[in-house]
Parts: sequence; structure tokens; C-alpha cells
Amino acid sequence: MFFKVFYVFGALVCVAHAKSVMVGQVYNQGGISKVYEKTVEATGIPLFKRVEELYYEYPSPTQKIKGIAIKDLDNGLAEPAINRGGLGFGFVNIKLKSERGSGYRFLIEIYA
Repeated sequence: MFFKVFYVFGALVCVAHAKSVMVGQVYNQGGISKVYEKTVEATGIPLFKRVEELYYEYPSPTQKIKGIAIKDLDNGLAEPAINRGGLGFGFVNIKLKSERGSGYRFLIEIYA
């Protein structure tokens, strides 16, 4: 019981501190493996927000995405979002938007 409370508290602290997105199964186990990994970064431009969209499509039409991890490496205020596709689909569209005047650095991992 103590470990469950500690785990939930730790997850809430991580969510409050960094803006990372993790959905589905984001680990290599039981037939699930990492199929895509990329570090995406952009420098800040004063008074502007940096926006970038990434698209990934799994080459096999029968295999579906089972997990997506978008990890904030800078612990900044940039906002990642999954716009289209994702879990259960063969594709995903990810949108990254920085805070005004700053940049971002994310590690994107996709599991299938």
C-alpha cells in the first residue's frame, strides 16, 4: 500500500514539474519494442513561439502503435501534444509548441 501511494505521489510530482507525455506501454517487454527514437530541439526566438509537427507512420499496415513517450529533456514550459493517430493506429502526428521566447528539447520514442 505504501508503495502505491509513493508511486502516485512521484508521478504527480513529475507531471507538475515537466511537460512530458507518456501513453500506452513505453518499455521493451512482451513483444513490444521501440521502433522510433528521435531528439527534437529548437532554440528560442524573442517574442515568438516555436511550433513543429512531426509525423511517423509505421511501415507495416498490420502492426499498430502500442506506446508513445514524449520526454521533456529541458524541464521547460514547452507543450507536447498528440494531434492525430496514436495508440491503436499505424501513424501518429505530434505537435511541439514552445513558450514565447524560449526553445525546447524533447526525446520522442514510439513503441509497437
